[in-house]
Amino acid sequence: MITSEEALNFIENNIKDFGIEEIPLEQGINRILREDIHADRDFPPYDRVTMDGIAISYEQFKAGNRTFKVAGIAAAGSPKTKLDDPSQCLEVMTGAIMPEGVDTVIRYEDITLDNGIAVIDIEEIKHQQNIHFKGIDRKEGDKILHSGIRISSSEIGVCATVGKAKIKVSRMPKTIIISTGDELVGVDETPLPHQIRKSNVFGLETVLEHYDLQVDSAHLLDDYDSIVEKLKTYLNDYELIILSGGVSKGKYDYLPQALEDVGVEKLFHKVKQRPGKPFWFGKYKEEATVFAFPGNPVSSFMCSQYYLKYWLNKSIQHESTFLPKVKLGADVNFMPDLTYFLEVKISVNDQAEMIAQPIKGNGSGDLANLVDADAFIVLPRGRNDYYKDEVFPIFFYREISS
Repeated sequence: MITSEEALNFIENNIKDFGIEEIPLEQGINRILREDIHADRDFPPYDRVTMDGIAISYEQFKAGNRTFKVAGIAAAGSPKTKLDDPSQCLEVMTGAIMPEGVDTVIRYEDITLDNGIAVIDIEEIKHQQNIHFKGIDRKEGDKILHSGIRISSSEIGVCATVGKAKIKVSRMPKTIIISTGDELVGVDETPLPHQIRKSNVFGLETVLEHYDLQVDSAHLLDDYDSIVEKLKTYLNDYELIILSGGVSKGKYDYLPQALEDVGVEKLFHKVKQRPGKPFWFGKYKEEATVFAFPGNPVSSFMCSQYYLKYWLNKSIQHESTFLPKVKLGADVNFMPDLTYFLEVKISVNDQAEMIAQPIKGNGSGDLANLVDADAFIVLPRGRNDYYKDEVFPIFFYREISS
């Protein structure tokens, strides 16, 4: 049995880059960018009006002029205009090119406009106010986005602005999630007293949906020969295989032996942790990576959130894999010499500190307890007592809102 840190090292040493693909921009949300994006021209590309109103020469205002005849209108989307008479003004719309001959914009709210005459109603204005000057955000050629970031709506907007109709992203592995066990029935079925509905597969699928990763699913009954035959097919058809159940010490936990018999190299089996002790990890030549999680739902869920997401983030070249740290909200006593992944509810105190309050459940089979918590805090092995206000790493499985 290895430690959690050793397990993570094995996973780190078996990262696999699945390459790069080019996709339409509109399909890029949540994907990992694999190219740098540069400004194709200055941002903004011209001196841009930022308020609806009038544009004047500041020198006229400085000289005491408060009344201006409107000589025309500069609208957004129109070519650049010019004011020839500095004693006059132009109406300007938000987004328009700042006209030549004027250098200051005054809002409609600060003037009285009647019959083509604008009267400034305020006593103070600033030279060049309400103008977004050319190139102040970015210069042509500046790097705006860099490879390795996860694409959100803001990155989509930037790519559209610079004319990137297609973008290069990390290719995702061809993936299957496999449940195991005769006791499992479909979600739409009514289980008999000795049966339960499949839940782990759905939890695992939602973890991968965050990556816009499309997955197949399958189920293995507790029949050794059938397991072996189906595993042979899956190993040839998929690059990432995720199994749930069948890896403990029960008489029908066939997976460890079956995986060995079909040529999967075991890298580790069993980790000094709770939950998720029977976790199994291996690889099939250079073709497939295999995660085999315990069947208990909290164990399966925790291992996917901690280990699977770490491996996947590294494999697709995502730049961020660190864990933030938070304060423990209460004393915890835990006697086994295991890394303890404790379910916690998150709150923020008056000092703007994030607090992790332990949520007591009924073991790794208590899937419903996950609903009451937000995250797992990582309490290291080698001690029995963990004290309130101590700081430990944490990983979230839901967004935190007020």
